[in-house]
Formats: sequence, C-alpha cells, structure tokens
Amino acid sequence: MSALTVYVEGAGVWSPQLADFDALRAAVQGQVPTPPSTRPAATVLPAGERRRAPESVLLAVEVAAQAVAMSGREAATLPCVFTSSHGDQAIMDYMCTVLASAPSELSPTRFHNSVHNAPAGYWTMATGCHAPSNAVCAQRASVGAGLLEAASLALADARPVLLVCSDVAGNGPLAEVTDSPAPFGCALVLSPQPGPSTLGRLVLHLCPGSIADVPASSPVPAEWIASSPSAVALPLLALLAQGGGRCRLMAAGSLAMDVDLEECA
Repeated sequence: MSALTVYVEGAGVWSPQLADFDALRAAVQGQVPTPPSTRPAATVLPAGERRRAPESVLLAVEVAAQAVAMSGREAATLPCVFTSSHGDQAIMDYMCTVLASAPSELSPTRFHNSVHNAPAGYWTMATGCHAPSNAVCAQRASVGAGLLEAASLALADARPVLLVCSDVAGNGPLAEVTDSPAPFGCALVLSPQPGPSTLGRLVLHLCPGSIADVPASSPVPAEWIASSPSAVALPLLALLAQGGGRCRLMAAGSLAMDVDLEECA
C-alpha cells in the first residue's frame, strides 16, 4: 500500500492534565499547564443533554468541538470517525452487575448509552451533522486504526474528516484488565489538501510490526501515555505541537503505521 498524505487543520485534547491543545503545547515546551475542571465541558451539547450524558460522551464531544473550532470548519458538514478501545467502562460494569443480580432493573437510558457509537450519535445530533459517521474499535490499536480510517476517507471522498479518539477510566472488575486508569480524549480534523488553517502534513506508511516495536520516547511524560489506550496518540499530538518529527502507531495486532509529520509554511 502506498503512503497516505493528509493535512491536519485542527486538534483537540482533554485529560486530567490537559484542557486543550494549547495546554499540550505548553507542556511540550516545559511549562506546567493548569489542569482542567473535573468534567469535560462539552458545551456543544444542550444543557439537559450535558447533565444526562455519561463521561464517555462528554469527553468525545469536548475534544471534537475543540478540533472543529480550531479548523474553522462547519461541524455539520464533516464526516466523522469515532474510536475507543473499550467504550464506556462504567456503564458496562453497571450493566454486568445489574444483569447478574436484578436484570429487570436495568436502566434503558444506560443501556442506550452503552453502545460503542453513542458519542458519535450525540455529536451528530447536537451539531446537525448528516455526513457519514463511523465507530471503530481495534483494542490497543484503536487510535492507529481510526487514523487510517479517517485518512482513507478524506482521500477517497476528497473532503475533510473529523477523527475522535477517547477512552474513560476503567471501572469495577474491568479496570483490572483494560489498563485504563484515567480518561483521555483527542481529535483531529484531517483534510486531503492544505489550506489556510493547516497545522501540519501527515504521511502515513503501513508496515508489519507489533506493539513492542513502538518507540517509547516522547516529550510528554510516559505516565500520561500509559494512562489510557487513547493516550497512545500523545506522541503524535506532541509532534504536531512541536512542528514535526516521526512516531509509530499500531493500526492492528500485527500492522504498524509510521507517521511522518512536517510543518507547513
């Protein structure tokens, strides 16, 4: 497969340490960013929806809104790809507990929010987006798989695409196996052509590989990267904040993806 080249027009990020992409820029430059509030704001959602929505939805919607605002694009026109390694672990723990003890008491609302594409549904309804939307899961390779999907769509359809990657903290017995101690979300707006808001050019090269081949070096703390399956995007985001470089992501169990990032003048 030949290399794929796309252009980043906007970026969003949220974690317990980072409120947005500017905070990541500050961290990469050696500054200590001010931590965000305890919940993602997700102000694009109506107030009633914000109160009822689970953390997984708030996290994904918040970073999506940040990236789209930076890009200057209209959210309603953007196809989107949402990725998550584990979905909403708190709701899954709740449902397993209730189904094992009192199945008839299962909340229909929580069941509705348990599906893997719930964040995509909330986002498209809140923004009035009728463009195609995908929900992708590839376990620990979900970020790379989502990036490959979004870049392929941007090039195939010749239009910008929104990519959102997010995971919440593990809950209950699931926390012992999912290795996701903290929430993390990020988003990119990818375009097939450079434009006035372009932050950098991504060149994606697929190659055989395994998780052991992924270099560990990054200007962000290793514990941030290890905090969530979606936080494996941090080395790429850090390169974007720095203006260039190379990193490697997994796109599948035995498929790696080398990412070259170049700053655009």
